[in-house]
Amino acid sequence: MEFRKYLLFLITVFSLVSCKKDFEEINTDPSSFTTASDGSLFNEVVASLQLGWNEQFYINNEILYKQTQQATLTKEGWGNFTLGTEEIWSNYYGALPEIRELEKRFSAYDTVPGVLNMKAMLKITLALKTFKVTDLFGDIPFNEAGYGFQNLDYLRPKFDTQRDIYLALLDDLKWADENMDESAPLVEPYKSFIAFDKLFNGDMTKWRKLANSLRLRHAMRMAEKEPVLAGDIIREIIENNRPVFLGYDFAAPALESACLWPAAIGFKNESLSWSFREHKNLRMGSNIWHLFSEHDSASGSGIFDPRAYIFFETNNKSQWAPYPQIPDAATPSEGGIPYDSHRDQAGSFDIKGETCLYSPFNYFIIADIYYMPIILITGAEVHFIKAEAYFRGIGVGMDKDQADIEYMNGINSSVEWWMQTAENSKLPLSGMTFPEMISIPEGLNASSVLMRYGSWNATSEEEKLEFIYTQWLLDAFRQPWEAYALARRTGKTPREGLPIGHFRLPYPPSEVEYNGAKCAEAISRQGGDDFSNKIWWIPN
Repeated sequence: MEFRKYLLFLITVFSLVSCKKDFEEINTDPSSFTTASDGSLFNEVVASLQLGWNEQFYINNEILYKQTQQATLTKEGWGNFTLGTEEIWSNYYGALPEIRELEKRFSAYDTVPGVLNMKAMLKITLALKTFKVTDLFGDIPFNEAGYGFQNLDYLRPKFDTQRDIYLALLDDLKWADENMDESAPLVEPYKSFIAFDKLFNGDMTKWRKLANSLRLRHAMRMAEKEPVLAGDIIREIIENNRPVFLGYDFAAPALESACLWPAAIGFKNESLSWSFREHKNLRMGSNIWHLFSEHDSASGSGIFDPRAYIFFETNNKSQWAPYPQIPDAATPSEGGIPYDSHRDQAGSFDIKGETCLYSPFNYFIIADIYYMPIILITGAEVHFIKAEAYFRGIGVGMDKDQADIEYMNGINSSVEWWMQTAENSKLPLSGMTFPEMISIPEGLNASSVLMRYGSWNATSEEEKLEFIYTQWLLDAFRQPWEAYALARRTGKTPREGLPIGHFRLPYPPSEVEYNGAKCAEAISRQGGDDFSNKIWWIPN
């Protein structure tokens, strides 16, 4: 991809040079930019954190929800997953040249607090993007990638091992935490730069929390393969009380998170509704239904978790009906139109089609293009990471009581965060709000979840750990890529049927073609390029 971009760049330059003499004014487009500010480039990088249309359709909806069993497919008829892998790859490597350009510019600036903050924000954003891609594919080009415009030697960059990428990114995040300055003077170039920060509006405390929260997430992810290094990172953050996102601060809700909020940032998240409307086949599965309800009553009388009403809804007969996670030949076929845009009209919300026999995703969670966020990490997830650390003694002393506190904080904050998000959700055309259209029964709250999933209900220490993973999985409902990582790492997330046997995405065909030799080397090093090949941090 970089090679093709570079060829296009050279052709453009040569054509401009060939006709430039005495035509400077003619060759200047008065309506186009000839340079881009640091802030505008960074804004483009942050914008690339949005989920791609094909990524959601072919990867999230067709593969990841099935593999995590956070939902189920009523039929599998697409199989064009390479459209999704190509988009994930092109999104990442399309943004890298902008990141490398910013790195180059920053290196020429004076080392003052504001510039250090700019460097830290860029490192954190790069880590966020890179972790996601390497966790899906394994080894990827990194150290030499993104420099093709600056150096022809890097048009076909080498693949770095996932371990090396992890350690480099974790070092970068530690650097960011240690070098950010919340009181940096608002002088140029920092003053102009943070005006483009659409993620946290220049709030360095939140950027610091994001850095340390990501360190916790990915240290835990590699804990089975690098227990000493992972433990050191987890210990340093917890024992030194480094700032992280909080779900609960003691007994008070904080409900912190890092998200892209479309209305606040100024974009329409139209790809989300498109991916469900065109895909059509996702429904609530029996696996997740049994995490929400004590029994199978179609009235919903067994539901104890309010997130059931936020994530899913009833079928065309107003009944709760999970589609079998593992259907058989006798399972009725599913249809209907629960994801079509007609529901965003007065009087049409309940029209889901006569053949909508099973519970679909809640229409608000897939059709609200302004107030339903793209989640990067939640405070609840941080609590679950800490709960696992204390429960298993990873980086900190084994402390089952402290693990229980973190676990309860995770449940409290996840349930309340999702209820708050639903409370503020509205449909883009009609303006109908979630509370107007969907009634969550009184008495369903974090306490009702704890009555079922409080650790005191576990019959063994193993089940207590499984409870942590269960609630972690539910919190990640709209982050199926994160749930996929949890399922692969632990092998203990709730599921029906066989253990998970899907561990990575194959490299996109374009990379195999244009960077063939180095791609082949990476494939050989990892034992193949198949769904069944485990990436580095997955236990054997």
